[in-house]
Amino acid sequence: MKTEAIIIMVLAQGIVTGITVYFFYRVLTTKPKPEPDSFTDNDDEAERQQP
Repeated sequence: MKTEAIIIMVLAQGIVTGITVYFFYRVLTTKPKPEPDSFTDNDDEAERQQP
């Protein structure tokens, strides 16, 4: 394999690996968004009331 091909291959693999690591890090460090409590939001619906 020629030197130019090895350089391009290593750069491409490095860029893809770097992007993957960056987004994996962002997923692990992102704080979860507060979600509404589905039970509290549905308390006024008649079909969900306990007899």
